[in-house]
Amino acid sequence: MRTLPASLPIVDLGADFRLLSPAAWATYYGGDHAGTWQYGLPELGHMRAAIASAQRVANPGCYATSVALGLAPLLAAGLVEPSDIVVVAASGTTGAGRSAKVELLASEVMGSMSAYKVGGLHQHTPEMEQTLGMAAGEQVTLSFTPMLAPMPRGILATCTARLSEGVTAGVLREAMRAAYSHEGFVHLLPEGSWPRTAYTLGSNAVHLQVAADTHSGRAVVVVALDNLVKGAAGQAVQNANLMLGLPEAAGLTSMGVAP
Repeated sequence: MRTLPASLPIVDLGADFRLLSPAAWATYYGGDHAGTWQYGLPELGHMRAAIASAQRVANPGCYATSVALGLAPLLAAGLVEPSDIVVVAASGTTGAGRSAKVELLASEVMGSMSAYKVGGLHQHTPEMEQTLGMAAGEQVTLSFTPMLAPMPRGILATCTARLSEGVTAGVLREAMRAAYSHEGFVHLLPEGSWPRTAYTLGSNAVHLQVAADTHSGRAVVVVALDNLVKGAAGQAVQNANLMLGLPEAAGLTSMGVAP
């Protein structure tokens, strides 16, 4: 990487350049911290312009993308408490890559779900807290439990956070609408319609729905996306398009569904 010209635009799909904190890197990944590149989530805040002017961009993780898009607008508007966030998210087997592992065989996965890296151990945890902290303007603490779902691809994330005083479902929905009504890839679904992974398969789309749980006093956001597209390669193309001055959606309007 050091031998490549500084003028060459690069989007890195690994985790190496996502984190600001060397301590967080050492805790969750180990080894030396390689540094930090511009984070590449175009729909988040004012990040689009920063990506367009960058020569090095760190592509976000798949879980981190779903959680950031689901909660950042609510945190930025002060509608939920940043110290009380719980996320449970299920991913297909491709979230673990293509390596041959017994626990990822179809015979082991089909007809069953399981949790893994429970207890704050998943490596996307500090990335989520970092990105949401930028939106909130203060430190964010979350509990994240990932699940392995019996499907090849897709993520369904359920994100909950304690509501700030007086916040209603209508206020939550309006914050989401304000954040994403102009976005081509992030879609707030009609009231009463809930995200399904099948409806984002092979696309760069993100489907969101939000509700207020008045019984527990929590906001609930459900997010669906394809972990291989918006959670990885599609978002990398989206970032590269911005860096190269191309239309942001170039190459992302057709479907890719293998595997």
